[in-house]
Amino acid sequence: MSDKGKKINKVGVLAASLVLPQLAGFVGSLFTTPAIPTWYAGLNKPSFSPPNWLFAPVWLLLYLLMGISLYIIWIKSAENLEAKTARNIFLVHLVFNASWSILFFGLNNPLLGLFNIITIWCFILYLIKAFFGLDKRAAFLLFPYLLWVSFASILNFSIYMLN
Repeated sequence: MSDKGKKINKVGVLAASLVLPQLAGFVGSLFTTPAIPTWYAGLNKPSFSPPNWLFAPVWLLLYLLMGISLYIIWIKSAENLEAKTARNIFLVHLVFNASWSILFFGLNNPLLGLFNIITIWCFILYLIKAFFGLDKRAAFLLFPYLLWVSFASILNFSIYMLN
């Protein structure tokens, strides 16, 4: 493949890497947004629950970091079976990421959301470990995501217990 062809391919991979996590977030928002002023507003929440407006910008940033991380690994996946496997697991993990909002907000079910978010947390740990062996930058880009999902897991558990 010519250098020009490789650059076009990298641009396409970059675009897909950045869009796919944001798409997961968009799908989740279809279930989250309508439930915020109704079902979610009526829940008992712990004192450490952040204001509702904080979630969207945090997730936009996390999805951006996830996309950059995915791009780094995706580029390596053309020549590396471990990178291809890690990339594919990342893509599967996005389904779980989007489904959390469906379970928690769409089905109004904090318990199912809790099981799902623990699964997401396990995926993130796996991905950090797998990415670390392939490119440390890709792994480090997932640490803010791990921290936020750790916090969100505690919040999800607390909401489950309070309601």
